[in-house]
Amino acid sequence: MEFLSAIIAGISLGSIYALIALGYTMVYGIAKMLNFAHGDVIMVGAFMMFIALTKMGLHPILCIIFGTVICTILGVVIEKLAYKPLRKATSLAVLITAIGVSYFLQNSAQLIFGAGSKTFTSLFGSGNISLFDGQIIISHNTIVTICVSVIIMIGLTLFINKTKTGRAMLAVSEDKGAAQLMGINVNKTISITFAIGSALAAIAGALLCSSYPILSPTTGAMPGIKAFTAAVLGGIGSIPGAMIGGILLGVIENISKVYISTQLSDAIVFGILIIILLVKPTGILGKKMNEKV
Repeated sequence: MEFLSAIIAGISLGSIYALIALGYTMVYGIAKMLNFAHGDVIMVGAFMMFIALTKMGLHPILCIIFGTVICTILGVVIEKLAYKPLRKATSLAVLITAIGVSYFLQNSAQLIFGAGSKTFTSLFGSGNISLFDGQIIISHNTIVTICVSVIIMIGLTLFINKTKTGRAMLAVSEDKGAAQLMGINVNKTISITFAIGSALAAIAGALLCSSYPILSPTTGAMPGIKAFTAAVLGGIGSIPGAMIGGILLGVIENISKVYISTQLSDAIVFGILIIILLVKPTGILGKKMNEKV
């Protein structure tokens, strides 16, 4: 039963990684850039929800909506100010800019909210469900996290494949020039992608801080790195791959903590990533891209 409990907790943690990884993989798949400030958008969203709950006294659902709206706007602003001017710049220039945006958000949060940690009250209650005569206890946070992740995954897949905006995203991801010739507004499509990714980051922040109730300006740093790892593991650019990679990463990490060592769990996770990429460099669901030269 201990193993089953570890699996369930790992799926819950992996679902959070998967939501964050979706933001990475969407931006990379469409804009062909890595937004390393994505993890810090999680932190901003969590702080907005914390303020809405403790200072404004809003209902938890309204807190989530408030944080999601703020992060959506923030994602669009970051894209317009930091990344749009670098549309034709080298990958290195974009990468350095993303790191700069990340540090800007972290240090701004330290100035505004302080460098110390705050206790985040769960937005989904503190109850538990007991199974098998109490041998397995599943928290409400775990159930909500898994259900929300599955619903978002299905909704996002339908949005990409069935809507006009989603098909425009697919076209831009294939060939920006050809998409523009077909009348697609490439800049608008990329902005929408950042908006969606940032909204998912806010929801991931609510789930993360409700399950692990410590909030600080660096809260999103390590989850962001692990989510990027999950996106690479599943095949960056693939939405189902991000989901699979996130859940797989969460399960491996949690089982490592339970049966091996909490100190070595991160090393084990990244070690397994290296092994998988040596065997399949494009990730689990990634496709080999042939470039014309």
